[in-house]
Amino acid sequence: MNKLDELVEHWVRPEIRALSAYHVQPATGLIKLDAMENPYTWPAELRDDWAALLRAIDVNRYPDPSATALRERLAEAMAVPAGMRLLLGNGSDELIQMIAMSLAGPSRSLLSVDPGFVMYRMIATFCGLRYVGVPLRADDFGIDLPAVLQALEAQQPAVVFLAYPNNPTGNLFDEQAVLEIIRAAPGLVVIDEAYAPFTEASFMARLGEFDNLVVMRTVSKMGLAGLRLGLLAGSPAWLDEFDKVRLPYNINVLTQASADLALRNKAVFDRQTESIRIERERLAGALCRLDGVRVYPSQANFILMRTPPGQATDWFEGLRARGVLVKTLHGVHPLLEDCLRPTVGKPEENDALLAALSEIAA
Repeated sequence: MNKLDELVEHWVRPEIRALSAYHVQPATGLIKLDAMENPYTWPAELRDDWAALLRAIDVNRYPDPSATALRERLAEAMAVPAGMRLLLGNGSDELIQMIAMSLAGPSRSLLSVDPGFVMYRMIATFCGLRYVGVPLRADDFGIDLPAVLQALEAQQPAVVFLAYPNNPTGNLFDEQAVLEIIRAAPGLVVIDEAYAPFTEASFMARLGEFDNLVVMRTVSKMGLAGLRLGLLAGSPAWLDEFDKVRLPYNINVLTQASADLALRNKAVFDRQTESIRIERERLAGALCRLDGVRVYPSQANFILMRTPPGQATDWFEGLRARGVLVKTLHGVHPLLEDCLRPTVGKPEENDALLAALSEIAA
């Protein structure tokens, strides 16, 4: 080992050295169905308005540090209850990090369900929180409520994260089970509603009903992934504390202006979302007809499918060779063996996926 390696090993925390950096698959030249993105771009007339808006923006000054106008626009668009406050992040990941940093302490833990959003585990590690993952039910990826309640009692976590609908499984957890978890949790409960555009279910209206509940959302899935904007809604008592660890000017001036324009034209994105929801049902039905494939119910903009045993890697590589990129979850978690997760794309993209899968399955 050379001197540089010795320095790194000595000073970098062992738990960080044990991690792998978040990996993004190269997608150049491929039909990109791997990252739960809205496949539709902005219509030409909205692009023209956007270009005109950006031409008028000066970038020599810092942005509004609190993004006041944008927070007001988001509160209206997301139907945030009166008396609740919004905190904005550079994507939901930054909000998860703010929460974890604020609640971290000796012997404290962050609890979630597995398989779940990978960043809960990673950010817990970044911030020195012990991660507690309670396995979902193997048959339907539902919450194992007795196991979660037992873990809450035994571990006394500072914070619980629940994705609703869940990523990467796409299912919507039982509402009563989530309510029992909120009531039983000793600390904060964060309901992560990243996929809210694709379901009618939400806990947003219940803010204020529970002292330990906050709701997190993002504009990424509605078609603004490139802006990197997330929001946390909840009581000022919680959000004022989290705001103290927010880095100054975390929402840049271009994101603030662009998101405000998009939300003023929310009907455009609502139509895109509705198209995705229709395609989700068509795609799921077609996938169900493939021999040996199990398709799990989804309330998100992706579909979890299980290939015949031992075929996930071959099917993933076969799709990529035919120009279609999906997400492989095989090897990520024992409950996800043989699983692939295609994002719902445009009709022609979904047709290309189905055609390629039909070839591979044959």
